[in-house]
Amino acid sequence: MITDNLSLIYKRIFRAALRSDRDPKEITLLAVSKTFSLDRIIEAVDAGIRFFGENRVQEAEEKISRFSVIAQEQGYTNVKWHLVGHLQSNKVQKAVRLFDLIHSVDSKEILQRIDKEAAKIGKVQDILIQVKLSEEMTKHGIQQDEVIDVVRYANSLNNVRLQGLMTLPPYFENPEDVRPYFRRLFEIKQRLSQSGFQMQHLSMGMSHDFEVAIEEGATIIRIGTAIFGERIPPR
Repeated sequence: MITDNLSLIYKRIFRAALRSDRDPKEITLLAVSKTFSLDRIIEAVDAGIRFFGENRVQEAEEKISRFSVIAQEQGYTNVKWHLVGHLQSNKVQKAVRLFDLIHSVDSKEILQRIDKEAAKIGKVQDILIQVKLSEEMTKHGIQQDEVIDVVRYANSLNNVRLQGLMTLPPYFENPEDVRPYFRRLFEIKQRLSQSGFQMQHLSMGMSHDFEVAIEEGATIIRIGTAIFGERIPPR
């Protein structure tokens, strides 16, 4: 099933990229594997996926540990793990040890902790800054008027490498209604570039709206249910 789903997703990525005069190779497909079993992750790896996103540090810790053993046995290489969920300060130490890219950095305090923990293990931690573009209380992220200050601070740190921006917009049944949020994040990235802050990535777009996100400049799309199927809520 995952192989069939991926075939359809890649076709949709290709068409969305062509519509916006972009190279499909610019777009990274991140399989959001939260709540799904390690068996499903292995199935996705066998289907060619190499980037996986987890929401919770504790859940990811167990999966990554078990996967590392299987990867050595099976010869899996170049599998990367991203944290896409909110990062609490008391989870930073583990997150730095587990993840190749942290999408959800939303304060100077978290940046400072990441820098400190990364320095301890001789790592430069790749991160994205999460920008809050909606008024929803449940959404995390820094406000638009704080972005340049936080970006400047991130670039001053020795063990943090800022790779771009991330946003989680409101859910709309019609993906076109999400377009203004994606466009706004792209415009913020453009303004930062004009101010001398170059960054590679925009992480935006999920299963129901990733084509619109690609048309508006996404370089990382976070796809869960369209790959794995519907999640079963934990009891």
